[in-house]
Amino acid sequence: MIFARFMAIYGHKFKSCFETENEIRIAKREWALSLRSYGERELVMAIDHCKAQLAWMPTVSEFLDILRSRTGDFGLPSVRMAYEEACRFALTPTKHHWSHPAVYQAGRATGWFEIRSEPEKRIYPLFSYNYDLLSRRVREGESLEEPVVQALPDRSDNTMIEAMERWSEAAGLDMREASKLLFYMTKPRYSKVRKRFRQQSELKCVERGITLALPD
Repeated sequence: MIFARFMAIYGHKFKSCFETENEIRIAKREWALSLRSYGERELVMAIDHCKAQLAWMPTVSEFLDILRSRTGDFGLPSVRMAYEEACRFALTPTKHHWSHPAVYQAGRATGWFEIRSEPEKRIYPLFSYNYDLLSRRVREGESLEEPVVQALPDRSDNTMIEAMERWSEAAGLDMREASKLLFYMTKPRYSKVRKRFRQQSELKCVERGITLALPD
């Protein structure tokens, strides 16, 4: 149905995307696998958007982005937003109220320690893969397990959390804003990645006029 609509909409532009019938068969299979969790109503709505807004047939990745933007995507944040949330709260995942259970589950599947300690170029693809699998399950109607928020803090994390809270109070910021600037504290001490994130936070403090020194 999708390729028939695209052929009717884009004409010779559609045909120019594929050199052989075999390429079309391969493309159809890939699109079918990528879109199997969406219903006809969502697909028609996305195709109509392409017809009105795009001069050329979209790639499957672009079409998925259109689907997510048009349907609200079941409350799922984008993979980038999900990853950034997982990074900010990787130290205390069971104390955070997650934007969606899929974000928590993807972080847990990826590994909280790995998210805290590995460079983004290495850990982001794995998180993205796990999040995509979980997102498909959500779109297919599955309810994911909600994390149980702990009522009492984990004593092993107290020193770091208390340091963050002290700095947050002294800087006049709420903990959510401060945690973004102090994210580097979740990385291993003396590591290059921690140093890089701290330098980025120092620049952000300068931009915001925060003169209070960042904790080590």
